[in-house]
Amino acid sequence: MSMAKQTRKKPEKEKWGVHRVVVAGLALLMAALMILPMVSMIVSGTAGAVSQSEIDKLKQEQQASKDRQEELKQELNDLKNDQADARAKRNILQQQLEAINTELTNIQNQITYYDGEIAQKEAERVEAVAREEAQYELFCQRVRAMEEGGNVSYWSIIFQAEDFTDLLDRINMVDEIMSYDQAVMDELVATRKQIETLKADLETARAEQEAKKAEQEAKKAEQKQKVAEAQALLDQINADAAEVNRQLEAESAAAAEIQKEIVAKQKKLEEERKQNNIVLDPGGDYLWPLPGYYKLTSAFGYRIHPITHRPQSHTGIDIPAPGGTAIKACKGGQVVTSAYHSSYGNYVVIDHGNGNSTLYAHMSSRAVSEGQMVSQGQVIGYVGTTGSSTGNHLHLEIRVNYTRTDPEKCFPGLYNSFVRAYNW
Repeated sequence: MSMAKQTRKKPEKEKWGVHRVVVAGLALLMAALMILPMVSMIVSGTAGAVSQSEIDKLKQEQQASKDRQEELKQELNDLKNDQADARAKRNILQQQLEAINTELTNIQNQITYYDGEIAQKEAERVEAVAREEAQYELFCQRVRAMEEGGNVSYWSIIFQAEDFTDLLDRINMVDEIMSYDQAVMDELVATRKQIETLKADLETARAEQEAKKAEQEAKKAEQKQKVAEAQALLDQINADAAEVNRQLEAESAAAAEIQKEIVAKQKKLEEERKQNNIVLDPGGDYLWPLPGYYKLTSAFGYRIHPITHRPQSHTGIDIPAPGGTAIKACKGGQVVTSAYHSSYGNYVVIDHGNGNSTLYAHMSSRAVSEGQMVSQGQVIGYVGTTGSSTGNHLHLEIRVNYTRTDPEKCFPGLYNSFVRAYNW
């Protein structure tokens, strides 16, 4: 009889073992399904107040700031060999400092975000550890209960059924107990996985924070270097400006003497021509000295000097053109002066009679000599950048009755063709 009972129970026990394997498999599947939303929530940043999108946005802004700094570095390199652009260099350095300051602020904001994220995830981790401890204690209680009761207790509950309906109720009760035990294990597994995920996130956040702090220190060092560089450049600019001012003051005094000399020579030549019955042929209206080049970079009258950046009276107009471009006489007449001066560079003055004259300055070379008769449209020199000049151009002055006048007004037919590159 005993053998018969054992023979009958063996298939049932094997069936129940299969049932437990199936239940365990389902439990693992449920644990995975429970973990996935939490992992997704942690990764997406929706689990707390700090979102990854905010940090990503800051990183994008930081990259834009770096790109702007690279552009400014390139501009600075383009200007580094040109002393005339020292102030532009200073402005670019200032912009670089502003970009570095902006990036430092951005980096600090990212560090602040990481501070919040670390504090938040640490709080979550502490909470999860406490929950894990409680779940583990409950798990241990259920394990002890199962060890004490064993599978026989479940069968005794079932076999104590009084009828079929009671049997079904008892089976459902056993399933609920087993489901509860499985849920306890699933929650413990899920909580432990959450703790591991939080630990990994904390390590990543701390590593990112440390990297940002190192980047911040590097930027501060770069900022300090840029400040020193800007100050050195400012000192050089001030020294150069002081020297240029000294030279300009000396040149201004010399130029005033030259003007007196020109008028004196002009009147002397007029007297000589009168005594010798020589009549000048100035030609028709004023001829434009640089055909094809109608851009004006400086007008007649008060302007900001391109070197000293101070208000100064400009005695003519400046017409940029390639070095070596032929310069033609605006009118015919006699050469009053063909010489070199520290301010005008190579310059030529032509007397057109009746107190009228034209002056051509900063030429690379002169093609006429003092006292020579020239005709309207004759080449009298070539465009250059000699004397006090910042680039290839012709400085043109026109005098009417020995007094300087605005050259633009002497070319009414071309007035609308001029491209004025000045804003004053």
